[in-house]
Amino acid sequence: MSASKACVNRLQKEYRAILKEPVPNIKAHPSPSNILEWHYALEGSPNTEYEGGVYHGKVVFSPQYPYRPPSILMLTPSGRFAIQQKLCLSISDFHPESWNPMWSVGTILTGLLSFMNETAHTTGSISSTKAEKRKFAKMSLEYNLRNPMFRKLFPEYQEEFRNRELEEQERAKQSSQNGSAANPEPSRKPPPAATASSMLITTAIVLVMAAILAVPFLSQASSSEAIT
Repeated sequence: MSASKACVNRLQKEYRAILKEPVPNIKAHPSPSNILEWHYALEGSPNTEYEGGVYHGKVVFSPQYPYRPPSILMLTPSGRFAIQQKLCLSISDFHPESWNPMWSVGTILTGLLSFMNETAHTTGSISSTKAEKRKFAKMSLEYNLRNPMFRKLFPEYQEEFRNRELEEQERAKQSSQNGSAANPEPSRKPPPAATASSMLITTAIVLVMAAILAVPFLSQASSSEAIT
């Protein structure tokens, strides 16, 4: 079913608005071949287990938008939502009775990011530990870049991924250097010539000590009386 003229005009207007005034931690672009299919990138909120993560997903609009709500899907593993599954939210097509035609793409994605930071369960949500969510966040950008549509619509993240890799390599190098300084290599054995010389010195010391020990204990006692 093709989109109505009102729907197309509305989405075009919203796209101009979101480009002019971007929503914090959110990026969104319509598919080049279908204005009803928008792709988004949510950046994980600071001081949460999602920090550093980039989460790619789709908002699929009804041809009757804005009078009917869209479908919302997540495509990046996050530990919070199942991938490729419609999410049941008050801003999605699961609840047309709560939909407000005044809401926009920015409103929808802001609501999704807010719900992501909560722990409430719904259709399409999953359970995982904070450690698992942090692991997904760390892997998210590399995962997204395997998707041709993500690379096409969000090319700036390719540069960010390269920068992250360089930073990680630099940290690993610095850690390795610090480890070497803290744990220097054990001293190596001297070469054979030096070893032979050391053996001669050791032998001489042993002979001198033997000579000292050969002195009668009486002589030691006499010496002690003379000193006193």
